Amino acid sequence: MTSSETQTTPSPSGEGYRHELYPYEGSEEFLQGTLGFIREARDGGEAVVVAVPEEKAVLLRAEMPEDDKVRYVETSAVAHHPGRLIEAWQEWIKAHTAEGRPVRGIGESPWGEVRSPAEAEELRYHEWLLNKAFSVGPAWWLLCPYDIAGEGAALERMSRCHPTIRTDGRSETSETYDPQAPFDFSPLSLPCSPYEEFAYSRGDLPALREKIASCAEQLGLEGARLRELHLAATEIAANSIRHGGGQGVLRMWSQEQRLVCEFRDAGFIDDPLVGRSRPTRTQVGGRGLWLAHQLCDLVEIRSTPDEGTTIRLHTGVTY
Repeated sequence: MTSSETQTTPSPSGEGYRHELYPYEGSEEFLQGTLGFIREARDGGEAVVVAVPEEKAVLLRAEMPEDDKVRYVETSAVAHHPGRLIEAWQEWIKAHTAEGRPVRGIGESPWGEVRSPAEAEELRYHEWLLNKAFSVGPAWWLLCPYDIAGEGAALERMSRCHPTIRTDGRSETSETYDPQAPFDFSPLSLPCSPYEEFAYSRGDLPALREKIASCAEQLGLEGARLRELHLAATEIAANSIRHGGGQGVLRMWSQEQRLVCEFRDAGFIDDPLVGRSRPTRTQVGGRGLWLAHQLCDLVEIRSTPDEGTTIRLHTGVTY
């Protein structure tokens, strides 16, 4: 499986993207840091896009109501779907940057409500990918609040995803961030036992869908959810056949009321951002992974030249 290059537009300002981690403990520190950030922006004539969990938005709105400079965005549709977040940020800031208006963002994922270790890992990966996604394009500044209560080890891993860290209103360089280092993925969890396995190649897509339907039926996964999974799975398997050596292996198992479909092939995805933004009309490739991110609850991708590609699609019985 191979990918096409991500389409980007060079920044006319040359100022680039600024990505900052804000560690805090409790509501008071959250408000202190985020309100200070917003006031700095307002004093400088900058707009601010706020994308935080609803309980945090309520706290902020009480102190800083929405106006023509401060916009609160609804995050429920993307907060638990890391693969959709880059596209969401592209849309959220587009209106401001198109007008040539300086813009800042405040983005916090629902870390206290993650549904699985896999989701937590993909949210952290999203933070790392933001540096690549906005390395060229409009200049803007994103502050990422992160509650550090009892999260010492997690904070160290988060700091590797952010070039700067905000402390007491000051920005300091993150000593653990290395723009040249690959992302430090945790190993994928082992498949739950028992699991189904099916080797596929050209001409096997109908049989592959039947295998998925059989496993889904046992879990109670049906209707629109099953149709969405069928579409996403067909796209991923077709990519294996087209770019991964003409064949692949599907594994399926149930895990916490979710059906996990794992696809393995010998291909290599050389662009970590593929599938993270809506494909353009003229773009070649990338549509299958973009569809998978839109249709599944979670998508995990691991790909190296030596070990090939593994993609896991997670689909729950309900949204």
